[in-house]
Amino acid sequence: MTRERIYLYDTTLRDGAQTTGVDFSLDDKRAIASLLDRLGIDYVEGGYPGANPLDTTFFSEKRTRNAKFTAFGMTKRPGRSVSNDPGVAALLEAQADAICFVTKSWDYHVHVALETTLEENLAGIRDSVAAAREKGREVIVDCEHFFDGYKANPEYALSCAKTAYEAGARWVVLCDTNGGTLPHEVTAIVTAVTKAVPGVNLGVHTHDDCGCAVANSLAAVEAGARHIQGTLNGLGERCGNANLVTLIGALKLKNGYAERFDLGVSDETLGELTHVSRQVDEILNRQPNRHAPFVGASAFATKAGIHASAVLKDPRTYEHVEPEVVGNVRKVLVSDQGGQSNVLAELKRLGFALEKGDPRVGRVLDEVKRKEAEGFAFEGADASFFVLVKRMLGEVPAFFDVERFSVNVERRYNALGELVMASEAIVKVRVGDEVLISAAEGNGPVNALDVALRKDLGKYQELIRDLELIDYKVRIYQGGSDAVTRVLIEFTDDSGDRWTTIGVSPNIIDASFQALTDSIVYKLLKGGAAL
Repeated sequence: MTRERIYLYDTTLRDGAQTTGVDFSLDDKRAIASLLDRLGIDYVEGGYPGANPLDTTFFSEKRTRNAKFTAFGMTKRPGRSVSNDPGVAALLEAQADAICFVTKSWDYHVHVALETTLEENLAGIRDSVAAAREKGREVIVDCEHFFDGYKANPEYALSCAKTAYEAGARWVVLCDTNGGTLPHEVTAIVTAVTKAVPGVNLGVHTHDDCGCAVANSLAAVEAGARHIQGTLNGLGERCGNANLVTLIGALKLKNGYAERFDLGVSDETLGELTHVSRQVDEILNRQPNRHAPFVGASAFATKAGIHASAVLKDPRTYEHVEPEVVGNVRKVLVSDQGGQSNVLAELKRLGFALEKGDPRVGRVLDEVKRKEAEGFAFEGADASFFVLVKRMLGEVPAFFDVERFSVNVERRYNALGELVMASEAIVKVRVGDEVLISAAEGNGPVNALDVALRKDLGKYQELIRDLELIDYKVRIYQGGSDAVTRVLIEFTDDSGDRWTTIGVSPNIIDASFQALTDSIVYKLLKGGAAL
C-alpha cells in the first residue's frame, strides 16, 4: 500500500491567541514556534502581520528552520486593487514562506459582512492568490464558514474553493468556523468538494463548539482531505480549535491511520508530545488539562482495584496505546476504591521495595482508606502519599517540629487612607535543640504562613531556598456550616521537579499548614537531608 502524506498546520499563535485569558508576548511566540518546529509540524502560522505591532515585528524575520513559516491575512478588500491594499502589502512584505488568505465562502457573509457582490468576492480570491504566487510564496486559502455556506448555497461555496484552486493555491481549506457541523456532514461535504478540488489540495479547519473538532478533522481525512489545521491543546476562541496534540496521537498510533499516512512528526519526536503540550501551558501560565487524551496526567491513570490488577498483569487491558510512546507515564492511583494492586504499583513507582504479601502493604492500604474517609485524596497528591508511607516505615527523621503558629488578618486603612487587607503569621519551630521564631507578612493568610514557615529552618534553610509555591487549590469535601476543607498545594524547585501535597481540616488555615509542612518534609527527604 502506498502511504499518503498528511500535512499539519498549526495556528496556535494566531487563532489560539483568541482564547480567553491568553496573550502571547514576542518571547512566547518565539518559544512556541520553536517547539512546533522541532515537533515536526509542517506549517507554523505566526500571526497576522499588519494587524498589530507584535505580529508585524514577529514577521520581521523567519522564525522556523524546517516548518513553513506562514503569515495570515485577508484577501484584498472590495473596491481596491491588490497593489493598493495595505493588508495584502503587509502579507507580501512579511518574512514568510507561505501566505494564508482568509476569504468568505458563505454568500450570507459576503452580502452582510463584506457588503459586496458574490463576483467581487471571487475576484478578491483570484487577485490575492495571483499576487502572492507572483512573489514566490506558497498560498493557502481558508474558506471561512465553508460548511455553513455549502449547506446554504453549495454552488457558491464550491465556486470559492474552485476559484482559489484554479488561481494556484496549494491548499484550499474548508473551515467550520462556527463549529456546528457534525462528522457525517463533514464526510458528505468534503466528498462532494473532492469532485471539484483534488483531495491532495484540500484541507480542513474545525472548531470544537459541538465537541467534534477532532472527529470532524478525521472525517475530512477519510473523505480525502490531506491538510489539517489546528492548535496545540485545542486553544482557540469560544470552545477552541481542533486539538493538534490529540490528532497527532490518533494519526500516528491508531489503526486505520498509522499504516496509511505519513506525518512530519517522527516516531522520535512523538515521544516529546507530552512535553510540548505541557510546555505550552507552562509558557502561558495555565494548568495542563489532566484529562487530555494521550498527554494528560490522568490519561493513563487507573483508580479501581480490579482495573489496576489487570493493568499490572497486562497494560493492554485498559490502555489503548503505550504511554511512553507519547512521553507520558502509566499511573495506578491510590484511593479508597483501590486494593493492594494499586498500592503495590504506586509504591513501586515511587521507589519503595515492598513485595506482594508484605504485611506493611496492607497497613498502608488501611491507612489510606482511613485518611480518605477523613477527606484526603492521594491520587492527586503524590508527595503526601510518599511522606505518609515513609512515616509508616519509620523513615522520616524529626527534621523540625512546629511548636505553635498564629495567623492574623486585619482590615485597616493605610497611610494613604486606602482600605486594605493585611495578613501576618508567626511560627515557632524547633530544629534539634534550636528554637526559631519567624514572623512574616503576606498578601493573604496562607501566603504569610508559608513565608514565615520557610523564613528560617536553621540548618535546613539552604535545602529549601529554591522552593516555590506555584498552585493552591481549595475544595469543600463536605458542605454545611461544619464543612471539611481539602487543600492541595503544588510546589516546584530549581531542578524543575513539581509535587503536590494535601491537607484536610475543618479549618482552612490548618489544612493549608498540613500541606505546607508535607511539602517541606518531601523536599528534605528528596534532598537527602540528615539530622
